Amino acid sequence: MLVGTTYLTLALGNIVQEMADVIVNAANSSLLGGGGVDGAIHRAGGPAILEECLAIRHRLGCCPTGEAVITTAGRLPARYVVHTVGPVWQGGRSGESELLRAAYWNSLTLAAEYGAATIAFPSISTGAYGYPIEKAAPIALGAARDFAQEYPSFREIRFVLFSERDLSAYRQALGALLPYPQAAPAGTGRSANPTAG
Repeated sequence: MLVGTTYLTLALGNIVQEMADVIVNAANSSLLGGGGVDGAIHRAGGPAILEECLAIRHRLGCCPTGEAVITTAGRLPARYVVHTVGPVWQGGRSGESELLRAAYWNSLTLAAEYGAATIAFPSISTGAYGYPIEKAAPIALGAARDFAQEYPSFREIRFVLFSERDLSAYRQALGALLPYPQAAPAGTGRSANPTAG
């Protein structure tokens, strides 16, 4: 999907292997690593990421839900990692949708401030935090579309999904955003736009 000058793309894969200016980590508020995407990024990126996270904790304390911070990417094929904290699903009546949108929006804002042209997201909060992916995908894609419309900062905003089921949910949500066919339909490769990223 092309929004202004920004491609919104979907890919099936492992986010730690993605080549992008910024990779987004679905972090916990402690910024100390954990399971899932968070643990994988810390393991693959090496100790430099944790060192910078510890320095941020020393300055700012924990990262609140919906907010984002940025560190080196260490050994990852990226320039930076943006760490954002998504909400824990509590049935949808505790402001989860607003907090999830904020996590995506603040990640995009921070990456743009650091001059990123490409950014790769996992599906935030849909793992251990229990956010239903069918509800999370439209929020994620809607935030990316709205950001791209307002701020033409990125060449590509990529969503990297770990399973075919997750990819299918994002494809369905992307289709619902489209009033008509676009130049860059969602694909299953590393990027739906073969010239991007």
